[in-house]
Amino acid sequence: MDRNDSIDGGRSPRPGVLAALVLAAALAVGTVPASAATIIDDWQSIRPPPPPALHPVQLDPQTSALLVLDLVKQTCNETRRPRCPPSLPKVAELLKTARAHHMLVVYTVVMANKATEDVLPEVAPLGGEPMVKSGPDKFINTELDQILKSHGITTVVAVGTAAEGAVLYTASHAALLGYSVVLPVDGMSSASAYPEQYVTWNMANAPSVSTKVTLTAIDQIGF
Repeated sequence: MDRNDSIDGGRSPRPGVLAALVLAAALAVGTVPASAATIIDDWQSIRPPPPPALHPVQLDPQTSALLVLDLVKQTCNETRRPRCPPSLPKVAELLKTARAHHMLVVYTVVMANKATEDVLPEVAPLGGEPMVKSGPDKFINTELDQILKSHGITTVVAVGTAAEGAVLYTASHAALLGYSVVLPVDGMSSASAYPEQYVTWNMANAPSVSTKVTLTAIDQIGF
């Protein structure tokens, strides 16, 4: 520091020197971070928020549809997604009840699948139940929206795999199109628990989407 920079002798420091002194003091007391952290830097320190509440749902079978998303043998298995097979008994029970109440059931598969023969037998479609093929978002390049509208559907119940794929994107798209979305958290699955947790949080909090979504469990769904 030269003579003109000194704060001694009643002289004022130059603006640049003053700013440096203020920043140094702020860093010393911890009011300004030394560097901006990214989400990657913070990853290990983040704790998940409290789980969202599940709510009972009463469906009108005449205006509701059950979407069975990608429950095919190629992915719903112990190797690819070990959490998927244990979800099948509850999904099968929901499917049975929905059919008993003459509710519309719509199936989806990914483009690589052959169609009905790839759906697991526990939850296989019956003759006449529509099916669409697409990527993670089953509304893209399919007639899903037209199928639902032609049946007067205003509410969709989404079950299937992967939670972070077909369930997340199809349910979100349905909400953005104005459908009410019922999401039973025990009816969606992935390879591990984290994607299911993330999707549950996202559907409960995402702007515009969350206002149309009701989180529930299969045994909390009534008709």
